[in-house]
Amino acid sequence: MRPPEFWNHRDGRDSAPMIRLLLSPFSWIYGWAAARRIKTTESYDPGVPVICVGNATMGGTGKTPVAIYLLQSLRRMGVNVVGLTRGYGGTVKGPLPVQKHHTAADVGDEPLLLARAAPVWVSAGKDDGARAAVSYGAKVIVMDDGHQNPLIEKTLSLLVVDAETGFGNGCVFPAGPLREKLPAALERADAIILMKPSADFDIDEELKAQLQGKIVIPAYLAPVGDAPKGKLYAFAGIGRPNKFFDSLRRHGGEIVGEIPYADHYKYKDGDIEQLFMLASELDAGLITTEKDYVRLPRGYRKGVQVWPVKVQFEDELTLRRLLHPVIQDAKNG
Repeated sequence: MRPPEFWNHRDGRDSAPMIRLLLSPFSWIYGWAAARRIKTTESYDPGVPVICVGNATMGGTGKTPVAIYLLQSLRRMGVNVVGLTRGYGGTVKGPLPVQKHHTAADVGDEPLLLARAAPVWVSAGKDDGARAAVSYGAKVIVMDDGHQNPLIEKTLSLLVVDAETGFGNGCVFPAGPLREKLPAALERADAIILMKPSADFDIDEELKAQLQGKIVIPAYLAPVGDAPKGKLYAFAGIGRPNKFFDSLRRHGGEIVGEIPYADHYKYKDGDIEQLFMLASELDAGLITTEKDYVRLPRGYRKGVQVWPVKVQFEDELTLRRLLHPVIQDAKNG
């Protein structure tokens, strides 16, 4: 789904106060159900450290690049680390390991990206996935999403927060973007990864106040390479497509057209044919994100450029200190 604009505004006409008021009873029920599930569920201890990379809001915040960083870093240190994800958008319920023949239609887009860094298990039930991963030798589990999932006991909870939108209007879904009440989400977080749109972005004072008392590690997504030369027609079906478009422009991309799609959008042949036609009319080349690229029909991928990004931490030392006991536990276990 595309997040409604009023989620980002606390006051004024743009905040849609009447709509928010009408949705408030549903928000109360959603928040109550989330809190009850977290409080009453007995968490499974897989016997190995579990690092959860989650968020407090609906939509994209940059969780997957953080999870990829963790998988790559732990692998370089000689730790047998495994990724665990629900496989949103895929038909497979699991638990099963992601393999080369799998497509986004099978396991979702995020597992395909994670699997480039380390072995990944997809499982609708995170506890079942953890059991399977450990039975195949995992010494550390990195869970992509799951801050509100109480099925697994977490060793380290990293909450990824979008520095631009923060926590929106502060309301719980559907009146706002929050998956649960904010104090509860922050209380369970060991650290906040504050994802900025660029290195020089100034963080809002209100957001700083909300995160006061927590370990905050600023970060941003940096392109792996320069923006392609020539005219570009950009498209993206991620949590916030404009983040991709704006970043591409900031790094010198000449965007002459852009189309946003819903998060995890399943592209059909007709969609791509239309995009090729629109780009051709403007003498431009198509460009998209890595996450979108793996969802394209295979026969159309050759003509689409990809602009990959990776996470850069402004205080990597603090993150390493948080990871140190996890690494020691894994190596001693």
